[in-house]
Parts: sequence; C-alpha cells; structure tokens
Amino acid sequence: MKRYISRLVALILVVVIGLMGCSSTSVAGLTGDYRQDTLALLQNLRTAIELPEDAPDKAEAQSKARGAINEFASRYRRDSSVTNLSSFTTMRTALNSLAGHYSSYPNRPLPQKLKNRLEQEFRQVESALKRGA
Repeated sequence: MKRYISRLVALILVVVIGLMGCSSTSVAGLTGDYRQDTLALLQNLRTAIELPEDAPDKAEAQSKARGAINEFASRYRRDSSVTNLSSFTTMRTALNSLAGHYSSYPNRPLPQKLKNRLEQEFRQVESALKRGA
C-alpha cells in the first residue's frame, strides 16, 4: 500500500509541476503578441534605466528588468517568425548589453555611454516595429 501511495504522490507532483511550467502567466506579462510585448518591455526597461541611483526601489526594478529580459529572450529566441526581423536582432543586442552589465556589475550604475547606446537601439526597435520589420 505504501508503494502505491508513493507512486501516486509522485505522479501528482509530476503533473502539477508540468502544468505550472506550461501556464501562460508570466513575470513580465508577455502576451504572445511580439509587437506588443516588445513595446511593453521597452517601456519597463526605460523605467528601470532612468531611475536615479539613490531610488529606494532601484534594486527591485533591476531585478524585474532582468527577469523580463530572460523571459522575453526565452519566449522569442526560437520563434522563426520574429528571429529574422531587424527589430528583434536590434532588441536582442540591447538586451544582451543590459543583461551583461547587470550580471557583471550588479552594484554599479549604468555608464552614460551605455544608456545612450541603449536609448538609440530602443528607438531603432520602435521605428522598425512601426515599419513592420
């Protein structure tokens, strides 16, 4: 009887974990619409970047930004309908730069040079999205 119960519990755990992994709710709130998700992520990243260094919620904003970057990349990197778009390749470049800074220098502020480059790439992504590219 113990054997039967332990196998049943194991099966239930596998099903629950599998269903939670397949759920459509997410940290970043991605909807599956590439254009809408990209614009929302851009807005969130701009907010995190523009916060002053002495802001009390700066660390939380950076943490949310890192989670959003990871979720966006994992959702769209294998989607062949968007990987060839110029907006995606530019967005991926910007995300890699920002995530690299957050990983390498978590306690240091973003250099102004990086902020300027990110803003330029964000504008390129927005204009490419308007063109449909």
